[in-house]
Amino acid sequence: MKNAPIWLAATAILFATATAPRAQEERAEVIHWWTSGGESAGVRVIAEAFEKAGGTWVDNAVAGGTNARTAAINRIVGGNPPTMVQFNTGRQFEELVDNGLLRPLDDIAEAQGWKDVLPPAILDAITRDGSIYAVPVNIHGTAWMFHNAKIFQDAGVTPPTTWQEVIDVAPALREKGIIPLALGGQPTWEHSLFNAILADEGGPELFRSVYGEGDSGAVEEDGFRHVAELYGQMRDLVDPGSPGRNWNDAVALVITGKAAMTENGDWAKGEFIAAGQQPDADYGCTLMGPHAPMLIGGDVFVFPVIEDDAVIATQDKLAGLILSDQVQIDFNKVKGSIPVRQDVDVSSMDACAQKARAAMNDPARQLEAQELLSTPDRTGATRDVISQFWNNKQATTDDFVQNFADALDSTY
Repeated sequence: MKNAPIWLAATAILFATATAPRAQEERAEVIHWWTSGGESAGVRVIAEAFEKAGGTWVDNAVAGGTNARTAAINRIVGGNPPTMVQFNTGRQFEELVDNGLLRPLDDIAEAQGWKDVLPPAILDAITRDGSIYAVPVNIHGTAWMFHNAKIFQDAGVTPPTTWQEVIDVAPALREKGIIPLALGGQPTWEHSLFNAILADEGGPELFRSVYGEGDSGAVEEDGFRHVAELYGQMRDLVDPGSPGRNWNDAVALVITGKAAMTENGDWAKGEFIAAGQQPDADYGCTLMGPHAPMLIGGDVFVFPVIEDDAVIATQDKLAGLILSDQVQIDFNKVKGSIPVRQDVDVSSMDACAQKARAAMNDPARQLEAQELLSTPDRTGATRDVISQFWNNKQATTDDFVQNFADALDSTY
């Protein structure tokens, strides 16, 4: 058990001697964190496809990604694993793989030709030591700017296409009593906004140096300082009610016309869809900058090791359904993402999805999200620094740069 923390190693021994849950034919207990309107619509697509195929879906939604992952890990190492568990695409489930608690999916991946239809970045993210351990559901662009079209029309200003323009249009919006930028006031969303600016203004090379290599020297360069200064100016664009706000509540401010813009992943589009709004009519979606990369993230499901043939067959069925053409289209239409299978026809999807697929068709615009590059340790350390800077307007760019470099040096 390489890299096993004490708690995990100890509970893994417990798992090894525990009795697997009693199998029930075609019964799937699924732990996930999809609880907002768009997210719930997405998970219902998978559940209904499974039930249509004869299965029984036992939904175990836990609000908040961290809470859901913790609950699932406790179940797995405690010897009472669910059938299937949601994680983000990336390194979040690496420790479970290292400790032999997840089932490799090489047989089903080969049978379904996953290597022929999934993007290389996604394949790399689900592969450990040559074996595939997760079935991807989608590709999320994690750095989009959404805006309320009517607000900009009424204010007589053009929706921004660069981060500097976001700052420049703010006075005109404030004159109309509109919040320029709605933000979920939690460290995750403060980090998301920073990463969007780093990807667009700093560029893929700097982004990978910082998060993939942990290069603290890159943080001292002018490109990173430029990003930090832009990010610092964004602190004046949000409203006093932002701290503690949920991401979907920030999106709701834009939908209801109280705020002009919000930055988030394209899962935010699911909220616009759930509200009955149309892209390029009621709202706009923009990858910021003339050569903005598609910051690639997404969701996967993993399958705990369970020594029961009926459960294994159920897991196989779920994996096959998730990557079927119909589920890929139906799920991503309501979730806000695009199909992870590159051979699926997306012509029936909306304007935002067309922009996302166009970006994905250009390898130079593909950039791995932080979750695919960083260890959870590095992600947590940098998130703390970013959140402290965001919530303290007295903190300077010099403070931020130094603290960010120290955070990188403290991780591996």
